[in-house]
Amino acid sequence: MTAAFSVSGVTVTIGEATLVRDVSLDVRHGEVLALVGPNGAGKSTLLGVMAGDRTPSSGEVLCDGRPVAQWSAVDLARHRAVLTQDNQVAFPFRVHEVVEMGRAPWRDASAAEDVEAIARAMAEADVTHLAERTFTSLSGGERARVSLARVLAQRTQAVLLDEPTAALDLKHQEDVLTVARSLAAADVAVAVVLHDLSLAAAYADRIAIMERGRLAALGAPSEVLEPALLERVYGVAVRVIEDADGYPLVVPVRSHAR
Repeated sequence: MTAAFSVSGVTVTIGEATLVRDVSLDVRHGEVLALVGPNGAGKSTLLGVMAGDRTPSSGEVLCDGRPVAQWSAVDLARHRAVLTQDNQVAFPFRVHEVVEMGRAPWRDASAAEDVEAIARAMAEADVTHLAERTFTSLSGGERARVSLARVLAQRTQAVLLDEPTAALDLKHQEDVLTVARSLAAADVAVAVVLHDLSLAAAYADRIAIMERGRLAALGAPSEVLEPALLERVYGVAVRVIEDADGYPLVVPVRSHAR
């Protein structure tokens, strides 16, 4: 696998706060890399640096071997798509219009290509039935899925997803990660911020565990999801067990649960 993003010694400071400290990792074409860690660990900040939306205080990010800062806005939009945590639209656009915004970088594409890309993205995100609804009338979970459809319609070689499952029910959480796996199967690089460690274990090829801005561990789920490490990073005792398919399940130790 070749690296879609190569992060080398990236540090991000704001005032006296260091949000990311000396992080190095690759996101490869054809893989799903999950970024996990407690709130405030630096996951979203690191994703923003990879996307080119935030400039690091030090270090460098290469996008397919070229410094991300050297890409033009249009070329970058054609190469990577980003789903942020903020799924807001200022005006009451209809759902199909919001998804169509993902085609903006491809102004030279044919109308047929646009129509096909939009229809497929809406089907993959399970929002086709919402096409004529206004974005502002949707639930939080529906907005998250429409925002994902916009990202998918962009049709890029790298996709960066920041907590895409946060507002979703069980079925749609699984659907989103299934889409991520299908993208990886098509040689797309996928980096996704997740809080559900068991979900990350089931769908990610590698997991990067962030701790107070640092990279605490990076590797296959079975390698990095160790109880002692997770207890240190999250501050809670856990058990790691295998499900029937051999995937790690991370379960908190609940001494006072009913």
